[in-house]
Amino acid sequence: MATIIPALQISLSRTSNPWGWNSGPRHIHLPNHGLSSGKSMEPGSQIIESKGNDRNKVLVNALRNGRLFRRDLYGQIKPYSSGFLEVSDLHSLYWEQSGNPDGYPVVFFHGGPGAGTSGRDRRYFDPDFFRIILFDQRGAGKSKPHACLKDNTTWDLIKDIEKLRKHLNIEKWQVFGGSWGSTLALAYTQAYAERVTGMVLRGIFLLRKKEIDWFYEGGAATIYPDAWESFRDFIPNEERDNFVVAYGKRLNSNDLRKQKAAAKIWTTWEMMTSHLLPNEGYMRRGQDDLFSLAFARIENHYFNNKGFLPTDSYLLDNVEKIRHIPAIIVQGRYDVCCPMISAWDLHKAWPEADFKVIMDAGHSATEPGITAELVAANEQFKSLYGDNGQF
Repeated sequence: MATIIPALQISLSRTSNPWGWNSGPRHIHLPNHGLSSGKSMEPGSQIIESKGNDRNKVLVNALRNGRLFRRDLYGQIKPYSSGFLEVSDLHSLYWEQSGNPDGYPVVFFHGGPGAGTSGRDRRYFDPDFFRIILFDQRGAGKSKPHACLKDNTTWDLIKDIEKLRKHLNIEKWQVFGGSWGSTLALAYTQAYAERVTGMVLRGIFLLRKKEIDWFYEGGAATIYPDAWESFRDFIPNEERDNFVVAYGKRLNSNDLRKQKAAAKIWTTWEMMTSHLLPNEGYMRRGQDDLFSLAFARIENHYFNNKGFLPTDSYLLDNVEKIRHIPAIIVQGRYDVCCPMISAWDLHKAWPEADFKVIMDAGHSATEPGITAELVAANEQFKSLYGDNGQF
């Protein structure tokens, strides 16, 4: 069942309490938006219901055992181990572990493709409960060689994930991914469903032609015409029938200066459209040569090759393989990069998954409403696994 989460749905006074709310009587006020009558609900009440098995029923309880799920990011978390895993004669992946070495394993799939991970990505997870695994996909972040496109496909990444799981001696794990990370999470789980105990997905991207065309061929330009002009004007008129191909020529130029120029513009376009409200810090990432080169080259490489998926609807066609796995989908209503139609299509194909729509958010995981629901989703999984981390 879909859950619509309006702006300021939860109105509680903030204190230093680690759950972000006061320690007195706790109430949730739900405006009249089709899910309730707008009455305050006491702790222990069930706000929404969902189809599916008992595990999914646990996930859709917004309150459990008389307490609210935490919705604030955890504090700074430092890795306790890290390294590089050689996954081929060419590629070595950076990986790290943080949190509890004996905790419940969760693996984070970053976006892009090509974005890499950051320290903030650890903070969605309780470090006392989870064993948090981050890694940079081929060519991204700290992985080597940087921005490399050779032997870099979805299927290579899926094999890499399995190699990493075995390298870390993990039998099963929860997966967590947003944007392209949701694409990779779906593809990986469909290939290795027996290794996945739960999924948290955000900003759904199914890598269909209509999604690529929307963002890169003029659809999103109707909402961001000012940002689109720089992206459009970098390409000569005679090549504007296919911007993904046109940028691909420049991102694969033998001239590194041309690569960097195209990469900055490609990346800035996405950074400018990722938030409901402008985020200056995010937009500055587009001017970072190191980040933008990997981000733009790898993204464009995957999009020019249709994600290396055999059919346009491959991920939806194979949902049946994973419908038994507990999952939470978090989607910003005003996501321009990955419009809600993709999340909606996934929801219709996978009704057992808990589907949360954030009414005052765009695409980025850093938007307050999305951040809150991602943290809460992991807290819900904690209750599913139990206090001792057993599924």
